Amino acid sequence: MPLLYLISAMGYYILYYVAGYRKKVVRENLINSFPEKPLKEIIAIEKEFFRYLSDLTFEIIKMASISEEELKKRLKFTNLHLIEAYFEKGESVLACTGHYGNWEWGMMSLGLNLSEKAYVIYKPLNNGIFDDWFLKMRSRFGNTGVPMRQTLRVLSTAKEQPSIFCFASDQSPVRGESHYWIDFLNQDTAALLGLEKIAIQTKRPIFYFKLKYIKRGYYEVDCVPICPKPEETEKHEITDTHFEFLEDIIKEKPSYWLWSHRRWKNKREYV
Repeated sequence: MPLLYLISAMGYYILYYVAGYRKKVVRENLINSFPEKPLKEIIAIEKEFFRYLSDLTFEIIKMASISEEELKKRLKFTNLHLIEAYFEKGESVLACTGHYGNWEWGMMSLGLNLSEKAYVIYKPLNNGIFDDWFLKMRSRFGNTGVPMRQTLRVLSTAKEQPSIFCFASDQSPVRGESHYWIDFLNQDTAALLGLEKIAIQTKRPIFYFKLKYIKRGYYEVDCVPICPKPEETEKHEITDTHFEFLEDIIKEKPSYWLWSHRRWKNKREYV
């Protein structure tokens, strides 16, 4: 890891100053999300984000060779006992998180830390080679990767034993997917409704995996219960809740969210 971080330090300068990788996208996302912040502060967050993005890139590369022991040392879970309490009763749960911090290590670690099966929902990449690599890495320690469009089918086959299904709740919907619009980071944002619909249908309680950046290469994931009885919620209450939770996390330390993602490329059409 020290060698990778040395390379990462050089990678930051290439990303930010030479290639300018999605610099315009990042700047626009930050300005629109924090209209109250002066440009000087926006640029400071922007630079810190690109430094972290470079680190994150090499941490993801490390997924191919990181050992169980090192991963457990570098990423620790708190309050997993709250999930295990459901497993002990023969019950299943759902979890959601955002593209914040090293979410890849967080999802990869589930198989090492839970007593029952972990399913990680993902949106397949357009590049088949990278998609196959990520699926292999995410499954190294016992997880099962599930393409987003196969979620209901896999849920049906897994209903006989306790399990956890994990969602990246800040994905952008594509045409044809069920979504609705929310105010997220001061912007009109299309939100997927899959988590909410599945939670209500299956009555599985929902946890939020709150990932915290401790220091370079070290993280903590707090398992926060956000909806113990989804069948008793109002329409869109679940979706609103987990986006509000993510927004608070981002506002606290904004540099560790994936600002290079074109999150707001879809615009609401007003009639």
